[in-house]
Amino acid sequence: MLAAAQEAQQHFLYANLSEATTKQEVLETIARSFLFPKHFGKNFDALRDCLTDMIASAGPQPGFVIVLEQLPMTQRFDKEARETLLDVFRDSADFWYEQGVEFRVFYSFL
Repeated sequence: MLAAAQEAQQHFLYANLSEATTKQEVLETIARSFLFPKHFGKNFDALRDCLTDMIASAGPQPGFVIVLEQLPMTQRFDKEARETLLDVFRDSADFWYEQGVEFRVFYSFL
C-alpha cells in the first residue's frame, strides 16, 4: 500500500496497534505513528480534529491512504470503542470527500 500511495503522490499513514489494549493506548499509538503534535488530546474528538481541520489548515492535500493494523478486540477496547474509532475515520473520509480529496482507510483486527 505504501508503494501505491507513493505512486499516487498521497500521504501514507500507518499504525500497528498490536500492542495496544486500551482506548488510551490505541490513541497514543495512532498519534505517535501519524506524527500528531504533542498537544494531541488523546480522545476521539481530538483525533477527528487532527484528521480534518488541522491537516486542512496546512493547505491543499493530495490524498490519504491510512492503514490501521491489528485493531485490538479486548475488554478494555470493546466493540463500542472500536466502532467509535472507525466512526471518526468515516467522518474524516466524509470531510475530505467534501473537499474533493481521496481518503482511504484500511484496517484489520488482532
